[in-house]
Amino acid sequence: MGRSFNTIAFDPAKCDGCGDCMSACARVKFDSDDTSRSLIQILARENANTKGISPGAGSSFELALCRQCGDPKCVTVCPAGALTKNNETGVIDWDGSRCVDCLLCTIGCTYAGISLDEATGRVSKCDTCDGNPACVPACPHDALKYITTSNIYNEVGDWEDLFAPGLAGCQGCNTELLMRHTLRRVGPDTVLATPPGCVPGMGSVGFNGTTGTKVPVFHPLLTNTAAMLAGVKRQYKRVGREITALAIAGDGGASDVGFQSLSGAAERGEQMLFMVVDNEGYMNTGMQRSSCTPYGAWTSTTPVGKAEEGQKAVAQGKTQDAKNMPLIMVNHRCDYVATASTAYMEDLYEKLDKAIAASRTGFAYLHVYSPCTTGWRFPTDQNMEVARKAVETNFVMLWEYTPEQGLHFTKPVDQPLPVTEYLKAMGRFRHLSPEQIAHIQGKVEENRRMVEKLAEQVHGG
Repeated sequence: MGRSFNTIAFDPAKCDGCGDCMSACARVKFDSDDTSRSLIQILARENANTKGISPGAGSSFELALCRQCGDPKCVTVCPAGALTKNNETGVIDWDGSRCVDCLLCTIGCTYAGISLDEATGRVSKCDTCDGNPACVPACPHDALKYITTSNIYNEVGDWEDLFAPGLAGCQGCNTELLMRHTLRRVGPDTVLATPPGCVPGMGSVGFNGTTGTKVPVFHPLLTNTAAMLAGVKRQYKRVGREITALAIAGDGGASDVGFQSLSGAAERGEQMLFMVVDNEGYMNTGMQRSSCTPYGAWTSTTPVGKAEEGQKAVAQGKTQDAKNMPLIMVNHRCDYVATASTAYMEDLYEKLDKAIAASRTGFAYLHVYSPCTTGWRFPTDQNMEVARKAVETNFVMLWEYTPEQGLHFTKPVDQPLPVTEYLKAMGRFRHLSPEQIAHIQGKVEENRRMVEKLAEQVHGG
């Protein structure tokens, strides 16, 4: 499938034009305090009012930086062959011994990523500091990030996709993305259980006798997924065949209707990987609330509306806080428990590896937060942004637990954004009153303190 490469990403909404990234680049590359020599330049947009700009106030700045293009125009227009695409690193390399200083490359680049360094009279461009760009940690507002998920693509990109094409998921469905990544990583020696919900609903159990998966799959009841999968695993052990017993269930099939069999399997230490795709409701059957639906959220069974004069007030979304399933599973002392998000794929893949290994000897539980474009009411192209904002506000916390090592954060967020940055991204929260928002913010902070306390106290024993 070819190769993918790491890249520097810029979020203009977080940039306040402070120039710290330029200062860091100039010092590292040229041992200079002259930011005009920096290989990264932050530029004010034309006609933008940048006075008093604070992070998140809007995209008033643009980035001039080499994008290390896959089809680099600078390489194409160079008459001397001084610029080449490095097939190992993805960086556009510049060979000064071949450069004739014609500056055609500066015209060919649409990103202003290569420019004349007046101090030397030669062109200069970013080389990502050999994979450790100095500009990224220098940014005080996380407007710059070094994206390294290309490693996942390069490792698993040629592995077989074990879900058939053309599944019937909603446009932008995060669950389909998760399903495909999970089965690709777990591999073909898998028996899959998918209780009623979005996963079988979009095609894992198939249509007209043809399944949507390329591994054995069965469709248990909501109530007995873990019990049936435990029996399947035991039978394979009897015949001497090693398989991964994998369940992909929704939050309803885990935290509500299926909780009894899930809890029993975890307590017995059955050898399986139980993955919960938490889209915070029964989305497949009409967006009804579940015990994992957060406080204040609109669903079809927690409606929102205005009261008629003289009548009692209409309920404003769900009035209970969400059940904390991952911590409940920690109390079962499973071999492995973790939370994950598709917005942080490297973290997800690392946890998948650990969960697969743990399922060889005991019970592994992986709780993945999965935004639902239809039920949560946000545009389909905002899936990853919604998932990312959940983590950046600590609405969702990413951690893992083993009985031996206890609980620890894998993506700690020490300076979280206000929870409103997450809530405003979705229509299901647009009705919230200031009092409801304050309640949610307080609950987020309470959950953070509780998990931090567990991280300090939970140990094997």
